[in-house]
Amino acid sequence: MSKFLVGERPIILIPSLAVKLGMKEAIVLQHVHYWLSVSRNEKDGRKWVYNTYEEWKKQLPFWSLSTIKRTIAILEEKGYLLSDNFNAHNWDQTKWYSIDYEKLREIEGELKGPIQIKGSEFSHRDDEETDIPYDAIIQYLNEKTDSGYRESSRKSRSLIRAWWKQGFTLKDFQKVIDLKASEWKRDPQYSRYLRPETLFGSKFEAYLNQKPQAKQLREEDFNLD
Repeated sequence: MSKFLVGERPIILIPSLAVKLGMKEAIVLQHVHYWLSVSRNEKDGRKWVYNTYEEWKKQLPFWSLSTIKRTIAILEEKGYLLSDNFNAHNWDQTKWYSIDYEKLREIEGELKGPIQIKGSEFSHRDDEETDIPYDAIIQYLNEKTDSGYRESSRKSRSLIRAWWKQGFTLKDFQKVIDLKASEWKRDPQYSRYLRPETLFGSKFEAYLNQKPQAKQLREEDFNLD
């Protein structure tokens, strides 16, 4: 039986962090940390994630836009959430966010509960070890793409673990593999992207919600005789 009441990925709240910073602030900070953990956007030696307030609201739909703006502003003012603009065009005011992990370490001793802060990591240690089907996912990928990726790869496991802890299932991983293999496998330009770093990276959820492409009919598909 699933640990969750409905088939939807949960929002993580660390109780002791909520006591220290506030519930809304703790949720937003953990949410940003999750996206930083899978981000490939690195500037000045620091990972960043970018979103508009409207895009954050889609991910946190139980709050109003004003609540999200106010919570982010509080975290920026306190110095836990960093913001900047690395956009190519001046008219694009989409904000980029990162976390000041050094500042978080300053309150580590004040926090009580299963929280561990090391280096640039801020993680929640689960009391139970989740049984993540790394082997089944990588084997399925190899079968569908004629590849030979190793189930023991630390990078692949890290990507899979990040999405699995958000509530995604083996069927979700298989669906993404099926969709992209069908779309890319016979395309010389895109077939090289049938790899864990791409399929299970930051666009995983977008791929999962992608509609299967309709078959493009050609003249030879029809019997005109």
